[in-house]
Amino acid sequence: MDEKTREQYVKNILDAFTRASEQQVQRGRVWYRTAHDLANLIADGNVREGAGVIAALSANKSWKENERLARGAYSAGASGHTRDNLAKVERIMTGADPEDVLPMSAKTGHFFRCILDPEDYDPVVIDRHAHDIAVNEIFGDSNRGLDSKQRYALLAHCYREAALRREEIPSVVQAVTWVAHTERLAGSGTRPKTR
Repeated sequence: MDEKTREQYVKNILDAFTRASEQQVQRGRVWYRTAHDLANLIADGNVREGAGVIAALSANKSWKENERLARGAYSAGASGHTRDNLAKVERIMTGADPEDVLPMSAKTGHFFRCILDPEDYDPVVIDRHAHDIAVNEIFGDSNRGLDSKQRYALLAHCYREAALRREEIPSVVQAVTWVAHTERLAGSGTRPKTR
């Protein structure tokens, strides 16, 4: 990808951050801290395990559904997801390190790291909404190419660059823009079903 396109992605992310309301900025700033607290609560103080379970259950689920499934995994056993994701949850809940179970260079690995340490400057969650914000286009059900490590890394780099220019943590920039974007979509009657 050429430098002009990369710079446009950074600009799109910065524009989305600037358009966020004060309330959306505040919700975005605490988003991963709140998820961290949930991980701590559901796993009885084992934040690493709880963050791994939440991340493993996040694929193609809304945050509300992700939270419900993660709480349910601890109260009634893991269910409501693909066999592969449920196997990951089982491994994590029986002592496997989430970093040995989750794809650490993909969305779920980055999601785990952001929940585990909301102050970490490296991980950036690139889901379909983060992608659409960066490219400034709603892709709907179209493939975004996020299974490509290079594409994921490029978009994560753009969020890091935007964060550097705002003097923010990259996960905060991603969360603020995600909150504003998903709320805007909800207001348009095209509320997304997944995160």
